Formats: sequence, C-alpha cells, structure tokens
Amino acid sequence: MNLKESELTRILAIDTSSAWCSVALSLGDDSPLFKHEPVSAGASQLLLPWVAELLAQADLSLQDLDAIAIGVGPGAFTGVRLGVAAVQGLAIARRIPVIPVASLDAIAAQLVHTKQFKSVRPKHIAVAIDARMDEIYWAQYQVIDDALPIRIGEIKLCKPEDLQLQGVEYIAGNALKEYGERLFSKSNSTTPKSHLDPEMGVSALGVLECAKFQWAGNHQIDVHLLEPLYIRNKVALTTLERLENLDQRPKS
Repeated sequence: MNLKESELTRILAIDTSSAWCSVALSLGDDSPLFKHEPVSAGASQLLLPWVAELLAQADLSLQDLDAIAIGVGPGAFTGVRLGVAAVQGLAIARRIPVIPVASLDAIAAQLVHTKQFKSVRPKHIAVAIDARMDEIYWAQYQVIDDALPIRIGEIKLCKPEDLQLQGVEYIAGNALKEYGERLFSKSNSTTPKSHLDPEMGVSALGVLECAKFQWAGNHQIDVHLLEPLYIRNKVALTTLERLENLDQRPKS
C-alpha cells in the first residue's frame, strides 16, 4: 500500500444504477458506514438524506471528504442520471474530486469477498446483468489472488444467447435470474450451481472498493468531466420491437 492510499480515510461512495439506493462512507481502516435498500422510484428522496446521515454519524462534513465515488452505469437510465447529477451537485461547489466506477466492475470487486466465491477460488469470471430490452450487459475478469479483479476488454451489450463464456469458471449477476438457460445456449460446458451467483448486484461497497484502488493510482477526475457510462444509445423499444421480442421468446 502506498502512502497516498494509507492516508485516505474519507471517500463517499454512491450508487443508484439499479433498483437499490446505496451509499457508503470510508473511514480508513474501520468498516465503512453503509446504507443499502431496494427502492421503486424513491432513490431521489433517500439519497441526499442518507449522505447527510452517514456524514453526521462520522462527524464529518462534505468539506472533509477526499473524494466522492459514483456508480456511472451501465444500469437503469434514470437511476444513473440521478446519481451523477447528485454527485455533481455535491462536488462542484466544494471542488471535491470524483471517481467514476462502472457498475460491473463494482460487482466484481465485491464478489471476491463472498463466502461462495472464496470456496471456489476461480481465476476467470464473468459478470452479467439485465439490460432490459431482452439484452444483457456483461464483462469478463481475471482474478489474481486477493487483488481487485481485472476487467478483460470493454463492457459489452448483447442478447442473452450471445454471452461469451469460453474459459469462464464463475458467473455472477442478475442476468442469471432473468434469462437462465438462455445464457448458456452457446456454451459447450455445464456450469455447476456452486459457480453461479444470481443474487450479487451492484452496491456502494463495490463502488468504494474500486474507488480506493483508483485513488491510489491518481485516477480521480474533476467533477466537470463526470458523465454517465452509456453502452446503449437507444433506451427504449418501439411497440413493434416489443411485440417481435414476445413472439421470439421460447414457448413454455
């Protein structure tokens, strides 16, 4: 651990890119303060009060923060925009640097701490989440010992059947729950259930894990450069496209 990382004790991490509102506050070597709850459309009402609550618990103000980390997607379009806009509002006036974190990277970072993952100890993993519109976001990662997983290439968008699993030993993300066997239609091997984690989703703790690593490498940015990560340009299906997707679904 370098000097800069050891001195860092105050990172606020936020994620609203999924159906959860999630906020974490790093307190050096102590366990971070953390709030994480499912919401329907209420993240806009919860987010700023939660930030204020965690700062008050730690007896800190926004001015005391070293950086604010934010999950920039991909994910729910409205949720990603909400989180980015909130961080812009918090950081601009106080000139706090920000750290953008991709949602799949955050999932991978938190995944390696789970009991199930540690029992399997895979070296090559995939994270796949529901992108709606009958598509998934996915990426592959290399795991080296206890270090942060290293993403292999870019985050991709595709149909569930086009997920590439060559060499993958472990899969996580809600795409497993949403699309099931469709994800394995082009795979020649069977993945045991012990190597699948359909419950692992993005949270501020994963965002925080990635942010600490990025801060140590001086990868924080000015808040004016902060943008959502959009993998898909088109965010809605036409009525005709929705009907075509229904016709193409396998019959039960």
